[in-house]
Amino acid sequence: MKKAWFLVVLLTVFVLVTLPKLGKATNEEVTVTQEQSLPTVETAENLRSLLKESQSSRALMGQGRLYATDVMLGAVNKSVQTAEASAPPSSNYDMAGSSDHSTTNLQVEGVDEADIIKNDGQYIYQVNNQELIVTQAYPADQMKVISRIVFNEGEFSPQELYVDDHYLVVIGNTSYSETSNPDTPKVQPQAQDVSQVQIYPPVWARFASKAIIYDLADKTNLKQLREVELDGDYVSSRKIGSNLYIIANKYLDTYRIMEQGAEPPLPSYCDTAGKGDYKTIDYKDIRYFPQSIEANYLLIAALDLDQRDKEMQVAAYLGSGQAIYASASNLYVAVTQYQQVHQPNPDLPSPESSAKAQSASSNSSNSSPTIAPKKIIPSSFKITTALYKFGLAQGETTYKAKGEVPGTILNQFAMDEDKDYLRIATTTGQIWRTDELTSKNNVYVLDENLQLTGKIEDIAPGEKIYSVRFIGDRGYLVTFKNVDPFFVLDLKDPAAPTILGALKIPGYSDYLHPYDENHIIGFGKETIELSQNTGQGILPGEPGGSTAFYQGLKLAVFDVTDVAHPVEKFKTTIGDRGTDSEVLRNHKALLFDKERGILSFPVTLMEVANPGGNTSRNGFPDYGQFTYQGAYVYHFDLVNGFTLRGKITHLKEEDILKSGQYYLNSSKAIERIIFIKDTFYTLSKAMIKANDLTSLREKNSLLLK
Repeated sequence: MKKAWFLVVLLTVFVLVTLPKLGKATNEEVTVTQEQSLPTVETAENLRSLLKESQSSRALMGQGRLYATDVMLGAVNKSVQTAEASAPPSSNYDMAGSSDHSTTNLQVEGVDEADIIKNDGQYIYQVNNQELIVTQAYPADQMKVISRIVFNEGEFSPQELYVDDHYLVVIGNTSYSETSNPDTPKVQPQAQDVSQVQIYPPVWARFASKAIIYDLADKTNLKQLREVELDGDYVSSRKIGSNLYIIANKYLDTYRIMEQGAEPPLPSYCDTAGKGDYKTIDYKDIRYFPQSIEANYLLIAALDLDQRDKEMQVAAYLGSGQAIYASASNLYVAVTQYQQVHQPNPDLPSPESSAKAQSASSNSSNSSPTIAPKKIIPSSFKITTALYKFGLAQGETTYKAKGEVPGTILNQFAMDEDKDYLRIATTTGQIWRTDELTSKNNVYVLDENLQLTGKIEDIAPGEKIYSVRFIGDRGYLVTFKNVDPFFVLDLKDPAAPTILGALKIPGYSDYLHPYDENHIIGFGKETIELSQNTGQGILPGEPGGSTAFYQGLKLAVFDVTDVAHPVEKFKTTIGDRGTDSEVLRNHKALLFDKERGILSFPVTLMEVANPGGNTSRNGFPDYGQFTYQGAYVYHFDLVNGFTLRGKITHLKEEDILKSGQYYLNSSKAIERIIFIKDTFYTLSKAMIKANDLTSLREKNSLLLK
């Protein structure tokens, strides 16, 4: 008996001593442990069970094709802070560089993003419809096309590219036709007569993302080094040094799988660094995120361009990606999730009162029939953003963590990593509602395991986020409904983020670009607010109010030197209602060089015929008529603000006359503006035009079509 007790005591001591050490070892190897902790799909039958879980939420998302809601066109009870927040270091603002040529406008310095145009200081590389065009651009008087690769339509559709000192990488999509089974009868078995006969088996398309890598040693004769394909639609990519990361979504047709009994397709990939054959990723190697099932394969590929013989690494997850953010060491994938919320109708009787009413009705022959309630209770959904974090290193990816925050994000700029913390801005609710489910805006700070550290919630109720930028210890947020509140956030303490100050002005910014530690440039729209006298709101029984109507483009500079009282230091507007620029949707369309004071972007100009009046007979602002498309070139500094130096267009007068009232995008629409040494270059699909950097005098032009 004593021996037995001794063994029990010994075993207890062993457990108490050993378990803490095991826990410590697990924490030190968190990457491996978390990767291994994700369950795998294992079998086709288990995949069907997982897909069944996701079908209820997929009903809202349109069978895997997400529909944008008002919160996606997209935070702390309002408190005034007067204390100074430490400004982020100036190195965070060195985004323009002092090179002799411009580069792509990036979100994170050192993390390259693909674009339709790249240059290396002498040559311009352009994705132009189905072509890859290499142009010797400098010197301008010797400008000429030196290489042109045409991709066959239907085989490869190039979208964007990367360029460095050694490689050119073109990324796009391709597709293949597939049938369900070559032995299947050619006539549909269910057909009763000729009118019901259909092509059978049905032809399905398989989509893949493709990257083609070329050697840049001889630019006149590009040599293809490698080709990789990844199942699914191309989502995004990043390049850090020689390491390339590609993200793709492979949609799973749940109707075919669940209703027609089709075999679930497995994701696959190929890389000519190996045998070049397609490799299938088995069920046992596909991981999924519990309680976050998507009818989609999320594929993340990683390859080191310098290691030409090493095949790319591909990780597969049962999930999807909609927005991508990457720091120098981590990749974050965000996806919107929906869950229906059942709301009680206050006009409907409770079960207890219904039972009493039925009892009374049975005892009275004169009881009146039940009247259906008239109040409409719209369906509500709990909308969250799931976040997946992957480590990036040496051309490989490793899953690290999963997190979740309420609401939806606007775009990649709604996410930012700083000192191992992820800051993310979201919008919850719906802007058209006036109850507790109206839209609200929030900022969350998550730790390295994507667990909540700090938050600001309920910013600007009834509005939604139009732009956001995180820079060092500060964040900048623009929300809008009728006016543009510009919020300054203090993020120095991750556990206690706060609002430092706010500015309310007409208009809004769609994109925020840092100038220095105390000045932010906003690109957006001017607005005017008009009263609506209809007496009727969006929902029955709700009163109408005023409505803001957007006008022309607006450029503004926000001075946050006094963080508690930000001011609009400079402002300029372009055109009338309908005027547009790609820079409002795509930051890569902006050319900015702080050292040279250059600020340029493409503009589609719309102007009203009668400048004296801006409202039509029905009381709404008039849309302008198309009058111009081209590059607006500004000089900007903190003394004189925005100075328009000139405009450059590829259109002739007859092109403008042919356009009529509305401009239809043509091959002569300028898409990008770059500079090399002393020359501006504007690029459309039809031509490249070279202008002097100082005088804007035209030097040369080159037709591409």
